[in-house]
Amino acid sequence: MIEQSQKQNILIVDDEPGNIKVLTELLGSKFTIRAATNGEKALKIVGSDKPPDLVLLDVMMPGIDGYAVCQRLKTDPYTQNIPVIFITSKDSEEDQVKGFKAGAVDYIMKPFSPVVVEARVQTHVELKIQREFLKELSFRDGLTGIANRRRFNDYLSTVWDFAVREASPMALIMIDLDHFKGYNDHYGHQAGDTCLIQVAQAMGAALRRKVDLVARYGGEEFGCILPKTDLDGAFLIAERFSDSILALQIPHSPSTTCSCVSISQGVASTMPSKDSSPDDLLKMADQALYQAKETGRNRYCRC
Repeated sequence: MIEQSQKQNILIVDDEPGNIKVLTELLGSKFTIRAATNGEKALKIVGSDKPPDLVLLDVMMPGIDGYAVCQRLKTDPYTQNIPVIFITSKDSEEDQVKGFKAGAVDYIMKPFSPVVVEARVQTHVELKIQREFLKELSFRDGLTGIANRRRFNDYLSTVWDFAVREASPMALIMIDLDHFKGYNDHYGHQAGDTCLIQVAQAMGAALRRKVDLVARYGGEEFGCILPKTDLDGAFLIAERFSDSILALQIPHSPSTTCSCVSISQGVASTMPSKDSSPDDLLKMADQALYQAKETGRNRYCRC
């Protein structure tokens, strides 16, 4: 089993306070518990900056029922990997099939056995931890520790589809270290690797939202995906990136642009639609990056 540094977070959704109390007493010693008495509140909690690791969800609730809540979670790229267990008195085979089709990983009948609930919750939490660990390894750049090109492409496609459904903007920044070949030739490849690690960590620390992703795109080039972001918002991130890298004060004597390591950035934003594709946004950002490099480097340009 993969070791956990802190308690996993469980969201219990039930319109009966008594059921919430029983489940909290049962699971509270092993997990951090949050609760919601209706679907609207549950969706708000799951969509927060601290989403749960697993949701225990009743089916019959006022307003949005459990099936609809589960479907909403599974169509959102930011919440679709959170396991949902239905815990309900609806015990027909048809109800169970409907629950699994909505995206649930398990279905527990009321009145429930405490031993069964505890065992199934523990199992699905551990499975989630293991899946995330393996996925993180496959999506992590071996040198810098941030997301790799595979993760960049996967995430760009996912958030693009979501932006089309939600009619929300998204932005992309392509980043290149200025005169990096000269840096490697002068200081050596080991120093070059250290420089890439420092730059990657600085850009990662500059992001404030969990939905934003910075990745190593290849060599000394990086990319940053910014969902629900217009051009002005993307410019603020580009400015933050530039300031963060210059603040590192990594000497770069061969550079004809700056005495320390600097970056050039291409910034683009669009409103995704069914008639366009992520490649269109990527081309816009690449064109803007080319412009930044051609007009003197150590700057960010828009397309």
